[in-house]
Amino acid sequence: MSDPMKQEWYYNTKTGKVELGPQSPLEYRMGPYASQEEAEKALEIAAERNKHWDNQDKAWNSWGTSMHD
Repeated sequence: MSDPMKQEWYYNTKTGKVELGPQSPLEYRMGPYASQEEAEKALEIAAERNKHWDNQDKAWNSWGTSMHD
């Protein structure tokens, strides 16, 4: 069960604003984040995660192949 005293922040991709609690529709919401500051960096955090996952995909897809073809 979630803690009712815990504040969760969200980033609204439609408005570009940060919201306390899930106020906007799910399709426009990123989060939850632990702080307002973290939610303000939602797009930066997502870009970093995507880059990390892309690098993992490249490593996975090249596993077992020779680097010296």
